[in-house]
Amino acid sequence: MTPYDLDVRAWQESWDRQQEAFMPDREHRFTAMLDAVEAVADDRPPRVLDLAGGTGSISLRALARRPDAEVTVLDLDPVLLTLAEAALAGRATVVTADLNSSGWAAALPHRDYDAVLTATALHWVDGPRLAQLYREIRDVLRPGGVFVNADHMPDDAMPTLTARLGARARARRDARYGAGAALSWPDWWARAAEDPVLGPLVENRRQIYPTGHSPEWSPPAAWHLDALRAAGFAEAGVLWRGGPDAAVAALR
Repeated sequence: MTPYDLDVRAWQESWDRQQEAFMPDREHRFTAMLDAVEAVADDRPPRVLDLAGGTGSISLRALARRPDAEVTVLDLDPVLLTLAEAALAGRATVVTADLNSSGWAAALPHRDYDAVLTATALHWVDGPRLAQLYREIRDVLRPGGVFVNADHMPDDAMPTLTARLGARARARRDARYGAGAALSWPDWWARAAEDPVLGPLVENRRQIYPTGHSPEWSPPAAWHLDALRAAGFAEAGVLWRGGPDAAVAALR
């Protein structure tokens, strides 16, 4: 069997449902990100880097909006990249690279992207490395290009309300898991491990992440804005917010 023997639509839908259970407003952040791409690209076909892009969720939406977009997906996870390659079916360049290594950009086909987009991924990168990564991201953008990072970014000006919003979101999520409305993160990976094509890739993934990902690190949006400005971006601000999550954007 090859990766293309997978029922790709079903696995992509399963991934989306699992992610949406964790982030009910997931599509809202994607819309805000793609609006920012259009704002900087104007009428030109945008060149987009889907950073830590997983199954290519952002890329698929970017291509649905702009079929003429030139898209690159970068990730390290062999399971998610297999799904991305199958789902995108040659409409994007898919590359493997480790963002914890400063040489990740060497795998890219371009160094002048209109936009670099990432969602719910960089919380696995620790503070010192993320600050350096922001500098490296700036270097792969063209002048005037935009970087958007949507992730867990609590508002440190409203700690009490943010905590309560987070608690309500967890309660709703747990109810959905309990009722079987969506798979949890561990359950999704357990299903993938049972698949005849994805199963061996899950084992490869365990070798890449022998102790799992590094602990999550989710500083407030203000930290990200300070780090982006220190990385040399011309301007940075909050593009979107939903409860304890936010999307920060920065222009080169």
